[in-house]
Amino acid sequence: MTALRPNRALGRAGWRALLCALLLVSTGWARLLAQPGDQPKVQPGGDRPVLLIEIKGAIGVVAAEQLTKALQRAAAAGAPALLVRMDTPGGLLSSTREMIQGILASPVPVVMYVAPNGSRAASAGTYLMYASHVAAMAPSTHLGAATPISLTPGALPGFPPPQSPPQQGPDSSKDGKDKQPADGRTDAERKAVNDAVAYIRSLAELRGRNADWAEKAVREAATLTASAALKEGVIDLIVNDVNDLLTQIDGRMVATPAGKMRLETKGRAVVEIKPDWKAQFMSAISDPNVALILLMIGIYGLFFEFWSPGAVAPGVIGGISLIVALAALSVLPVNYAGLALLALGVALMVAEAFLPSFGVVGLGGIAAFILGAVFLFDPSQSDVPIKASWPVVASLAAVSAAFFLGVVGFAMRARSRPVLTGAEELLGSVAEVVYWSGGAGRVRVRGEIWSAEGGAILAAGQKVRVIGRSGLTLAVEPKT
Repeated sequence: MTALRPNRALGRAGWRALLCALLLVSTGWARLLAQPGDQPKVQPGGDRPVLLIEIKGAIGVVAAEQLTKALQRAAAAGAPALLVRMDTPGGLLSSTREMIQGILASPVPVVMYVAPNGSRAASAGTYLMYASHVAAMAPSTHLGAATPISLTPGALPGFPPPQSPPQQGPDSSKDGKDKQPADGRTDAERKAVNDAVAYIRSLAELRGRNADWAEKAVREAATLTASAALKEGVIDLIVNDVNDLLTQIDGRMVATPAGKMRLETKGRAVVEIKPDWKAQFMSAISDPNVALILLMIGIYGLFFEFWSPGAVAPGVIGGISLIVALAALSVLPVNYAGLALLALGVALMVAEAFLPSFGVVGLGGIAAFILGAVFLFDPSQSDVPIKASWPVVASLAAVSAAFFLGVVGFAMRARSRPVLTGAEELLGSVAEVVYWSGGAGRVRVRGEIWSAEGGAILAAGQKVRVIGRSGLTLAVEPKT
């Protein structure tokens, strides 16, 4: 009996260990069964609102920053979705790629909605629609035309318009060495087109949308209405308003970097994120016309300040305008050759006031100024024509020409006139000799008697001319 007690004790310990092991295994299996890798995640916070931002107009640095901040806020607040209401003709390629990267990395589903009626998601907007987790459009809207737009009618910057294949006659190249591409594009241009096609096709494959039409939108600038886009599988649904959109996408499965997620948006409140004052200010000054006008005001102000030191106001206004203009140019696709031509034009117009060139330098300055304003912005970095309008360019050129050839010319002629105030105002005045002995004496000029000296022999009452002054002594000579 005594020998069996330890065995019974060991047996009870073994049973306890076995029971604990079975409990741990069953708990682990229960967790695995409850959270398998392909099950959707439940969105936390049933009362959290959907966030909404609006992107209207050309896409640029301001729009990219607005979307980035909205994604960060949505992720921090645990929002069920971020709704982007969009109406855009396209925009900067760099900003578009930045926005797409933010959407692809977002743990919060992004719903792109082309609205209101009559809006569009052209060019860069089409890429954003393909990148979004859910793509929706309002009736009477359209998207597409994802090929960059040129400043030259009928052509594209780096993307010439498609051309019909050349006719091959009996004398055409037999070995094919002299054959030209059917689309008339160079190797670099075809490389750029193929890169854009691969990019939008990758987005289409990621979201399960029509990749063939996406390629057509890039190569042929194809467009679709909302109903046709839904039929072609380019978008997910057509809705009349935001509430209808949230109701229809409720329960839809989307894939995010955090895993698959089921949208729970029905009946949610919508909170619109308004752009702050900084974003609104940058949006206003990033207009090419405004940036160019601010740049010229800055140049004029600083020129006035250097011309008339101590005026203060022109220098302050010019300095602020120039800094704001540089801030605007920093978010625009600037062509530095155009900026150099602009500066050269201003410099030549300034030189015209100082050089006896009979207008040649001034005309060259006006020509350089106009060319610089036209080529100031680089169209290859955007899929919409970002440029200063011709009326603004012509007006600034006319004002610059009038200022530098007129006002500055008058100022230079004024500098050559006789001095009317100060110590030199007596130069050239006619005086009368009061007393003279040898080479010195006294003269009366403007009712005052001054000491005078001169090399000529003079007599009292004789008229003389003041030719110099040294302190309180005048240098005179006989008046002829």
